[in-house]
Amino acid sequence: MARIVVDAMGSDEYPQPDVEGAVQAAREYGVEIILVGDEGKVRAVLEKQNIQGLNISVIHAPEMLTMEDKNEALVLKARAKDAKNSMAVGMDLVKDGKADAFVTAGNTGAGMVTALFRLGRIRGVDRPALAPIFPTATGTCVVLDIGANPDCKPENLLQFAILGSIYAEKVRGINKPKVGVVSNGEEEGKGNELVKAATPLIKNSGVNYFGNVEGKEVIGGKVDVAVTDGFTGNVMLKSSEAVAKLITDTIRELIKNGNIITKIGGLLVKPALGKIKQLLDPREQGAAPLLGVNGLVFIGHGRSDALAIKSAIRVAKHAVDVKVLDAMKFAIEDSLKK
Repeated sequence: MARIVVDAMGSDEYPQPDVEGAVQAAREYGVEIILVGDEGKVRAVLEKQNIQGLNISVIHAPEMLTMEDKNEALVLKARAKDAKNSMAVGMDLVKDGKADAFVTAGNTGAGMVTALFRLGRIRGVDRPALAPIFPTATGTCVVLDIGANPDCKPENLLQFAILGSIYAEKVRGINKPKVGVVSNGEEEGKGNELVKAATPLIKNSGVNYFGNVEGKEVIGGKVDVAVTDGFTGNVMLKSSEAVAKLITDTIRELIKNGNIITKIGGLLVKPALGKIKQLLDPREQGAAPLLGVNGLVFIGHGRSDALAIKSAIRVAKHAVDVKVLDAMKFAIEDSLKK
């Protein structure tokens, strides 16, 4: 049974959605849940849930990391040996082998910094990367990095390519995933200095290298893994989410304010629109893995609801089941020999 630690103080509306989503996941996926947070607040929500027969425990962590924790103050809270915040306490459980994965909807920066200090990096990885799943015309695409590393070196993109390829293969079930480098043109030689320098490294790394890809090729499903620096990746993510919301909101308003024929048409296409909404809904994935740290860490949106938390736990469980961390360690070790 996979043991998943859930940061009960992570979401904007903590601990309600965090606890509810965890309970739903325990019931549906048969995982052991360890809720970490202010025990009084957590149990107040937990007591209202039906947890009969479920393997759920609570570990007290009286403090929490927020958006206000930055720079030196954040580092001190993340690395302190006796840290009492929910992220540190939860990740220590993973480090000590008492849990298999950690899920949070808390501050992304705090999650990354805490993971670096509590879990460390996989040997051979300079910087970890956030790797969410983008919906595409043909399925999905792992995009990394999307914000953890605004400035990167060519070697970082090489490591992202290896980590992303293993994750796509093990967790997404894609045989020999195609890896592309995000650029402003498909032709080799296009791109900024970072892309030009990283291309030969990735091309000769042993991954299934596809070539340069523009944003439209990523969404078009040309590759299974798209590698980029955190600045570009974050712009891609935020833009994609905004466009998806614009389209769905516009369609909804047009149907709502249209004539009787438009409304009838809206009823007829409602099932199809529901499937599109589900495809574009970030709650279906729940959280993005932080690849490259020596432990399984998944970070979701602060606005996560119970569905998003449940989905994040599902993805974390699958990552545990397929032993993706061991596979990434082996792949990075192998790359160091070349």
